[in-house]
Amino acid sequence: MSKKNKFGFEPVEPAAPTPRARSVGPMGAAIRDTAENLSQSTDAKVEQRRQNAEDAKTFRAAEADGLILTRVPLEDIHADDLPRDRLDLDAVAVADEMEELKASIRARGQKEPVELYRGHDGRFQIKKGWRRFTALSQLYAETLDDSFATIIARIAPDGQGRLARYIDMVEENVVREDLTFAEMAQVALTAAEDIAVDERDPHVLVGTLYGALHKTKKSYIRNFVTLLHVVGDDLRWPKAVPRNIGVEVARSLKAEGADLENLRLRLRAASTADAQNEVLRSFSLGQGGGPVTAVRPPRQKFEFHLGETKVTARQGECRIVSEVDYASLPKAQLERAIKAFEQVLSDDGYPRVTGL
Repeated sequence: MSKKNKFGFEPVEPAAPTPRARSVGPMGAAIRDTAENLSQSTDAKVEQRRQNAEDAKTFRAAEADGLILTRVPLEDIHADDLPRDRLDLDAVAVADEMEELKASIRARGQKEPVELYRGHDGRFQIKKGWRRFTALSQLYAETLDDSFATIIARIAPDGQGRLARYIDMVEENVVREDLTFAEMAQVALTAAEDIAVDERDPHVLVGTLYGALHKTKKSYIRNFVTLLHVVGDDLRWPKAVPRNIGVEVARSLKAEGADLENLRLRLRAASTADAQNEVLRSFSLGQGGGPVTAVRPPRQKFEFHLGETKVTARQGECRIVSEVDYASLPKAQLERAIKAFEQVLSDDGYPRVTGL
C-alpha cells in the first residue's frame, strides 16, 4: 500500500535526534571538586585517627613496661628504701671517680638514664644509677643551675617484687664488674633480712641475685657471706679483703674448733686494712693466737674535707679543691701560703719522696 497521502506527498520522516552536549559549568565543577576533596579528607582523617589510636596504644604499652624516658625533678627522688649494693657510700660520694663523673655530666650532659620505682608511699626511689643521681645532686647544689635540677629516668612498672628490685639494682654493677665480693655478699645478707623478701637464707639468695654469674664466682660470694655473717662489724674494711683470703677464712670458720672469739678480738684491735688482712691470713693458716707483726705498707692516697675544702694527698702530691679562684690570686700571696704550709710540715717532720 502506498504511503502517499491524497495530496501525493509521502510522510516526512523525522530526523534522528542529535545528542545534546552537556558540559559542567563553573558551579557544578566547584561542587564536584568539593565533594571529592571532602571524601578524600574524610578518608585521611579516618586513617589519622586509626594511626593515633595505634600510637597511643603502643605508648601506653611501652609506659607500662617502663620503656619511656622522662625528666624527673631531683627533689622528687629518694634513696632510702632499697639498701644500696655498695659499702661506704660516703666515701664513694667524695671519691675522685665521682668528680670525674661530675665533670663528664657538666661537659656532655647525662648520657645514661637512671631507673626509678614508686615505693609503698608513692615516692620515687632510686633503683639503678645512684652515682648519677648523686653526681647531679652535687652539681645542682654547687651551681644552682637548673639544667642539673632534673634527671633523665626510666620509671619501672608497678607490681615488681622486692627481690626483683634487688636483682635489678646489682645487675648493672655486676655486669661491669664494679662490685667487690664483700659488697655482693652484703647485698645477699641485707636481702635475707628484708621482711618483704620471702627467702631467708643468704646463701640461697646468692644464686637468685647473681644467677648470671659463673658458679665459681657465686661460690666466692657465698664464702664472703659466711665471713661477713660470722665476723659482722668486727670486719671494718670488708672491701679490702682479697678474694683468696676471704675464701680461706670462710673455710676455716666452717672447720671444727675454729677460735672465733680470738679472731674477732684481733680484728677489733687491727688499726688498718692491711693489719686486718694479716689477722685474717694468719687465722686461715691456723696461726690465730699470735700478734699481728706485718709491716704496714705506705698508703697510696687518702682524702679528707676541711670545711668546704677537699684535700687529696698522694705520694709527692697534695691536691686542694675549693671555691677559691686560685688563678686570680697574686703570686706573692700564694707563695706566702705555700711557705707557711711547708713550714708547718717541716716543724713536725715528714717523710720526703726522692727522685722528684
